[in-house]
Amino acid sequence: MALTNHDAERLARSGVQALQGGRSAEARRNFEAITQSGRANAQIWLLLAVACRADTDALAEEAALDQLLALEPHAVRGLIMKGDCRAGADDERAALRLYEMALRIAAQQELPDDLRVEMQRAEIWVAALKEQIVDRRETTLNARGWPENLRSARFQQSIDILAGRKRIFVQEPTAYYFPELPQIQFYDRALFDWVPAVEAAAATIKAELTSLLADGLEGFRPYIQSEADQARANPLLDNRDWSALFLCENGRRSDDVIARCPSAMAAVQSAPLPYIANSPTVMFSLLRPGARIAPHTGMHNARLTCHLPLVVPPNCRFRVGNDVREWEEGKLMIFDDTIEHEAWNDSDEDRFVLIFDIWRPELSDQEREQVAAVFLGAADA
Repeated sequence: MALTNHDAERLARSGVQALQGGRSAEARRNFEAITQSGRANAQIWLLLAVACRADTDALAEEAALDQLLALEPHAVRGLIMKGDCRAGADDERAALRLYEMALRIAAQQELPDDLRVEMQRAEIWVAALKEQIVDRRETTLNARGWPENLRSARFQQSIDILAGRKRIFVQEPTAYYFPELPQIQFYDRALFDWVPAVEAAAATIKAELTSLLADGLEGFRPYIQSEADQARANPLLDNRDWSALFLCENGRRSDDVIARCPSAMAAVQSAPLPYIANSPTVMFSLLRPGARIAPHTGMHNARLTCHLPLVVPPNCRFRVGNDVREWEEGKLMIFDDTIEHEAWNDSDEDRFVLIFDIWRPELSDQEREQVAAVFLGAADA
């Protein structure tokens, strides 16, 4: 049917008035006349879909929405309505995908009040469906003989990520990336044969630290310090709430500190310290009461970082990726510091940890020599 622009506009106005008056069949005829003429834009297809919904014709509604979304794939109202159609057809997966797409797009927009109500409805539906999916998955796993207490830690983490309870964290070094290394947040201490020797020295190292602290915090300095050529926006910049006393800093020994803490330096020698241009680093780390170290990542993933907790009051926590733990005095933590991590001291006492870095166990001797050469070259440049 040939329509002039004037005819199409008249039909559109009449269709809107019919919708407002509750005459869905009349509205539908008007909008269909426009679509059959080839003059329909995205708004007309949306109005036709609304009229078809009011006329309880789900198939025609969804066909109109398909035309709308072909013209405007990011039309939030169209995505919500299409999601409703799929939900009504018991196609939960497609409905979930459409609702989630609408929610992502809507988060970047200002929405009218009526559409905000629709978005809230979609949010509730998505949450409820995800909960049902999680419940069904758990039922299946339990029926197959895999209750949570029999699952490996990393398999359970995959389930938590699938359920949206945890995020995917990967290595994000700020300076140097060595590829094809496993993405492990915390390493199992039992994998390292030198761990018992370091942990056996914890009480002696703590005594050395206590002796140092008898003279106050002399020698401790802010871990993050201002640099002339580098501006940093960090609440702990030049802040003694996160301070360090170095036995060895970027490969440079502090002989006066080592003389007062010989057991500390001797104990870490049993570990595979990376003697390269800017390593190893061995230090006492102080986190004052109420302090928080914001999420950050380390420089390179050819190493791991070790914490030997020495003085740990309650309510001190440490997160690497998805895994939040509390330090336990004398018990090593070994982790990949190129995975996002942060720390809190929510107690009213100071927290002290001995920190040192080690080679990653996955690197061969040849690869370690090659990495060392890279950093030596950078230091000479």
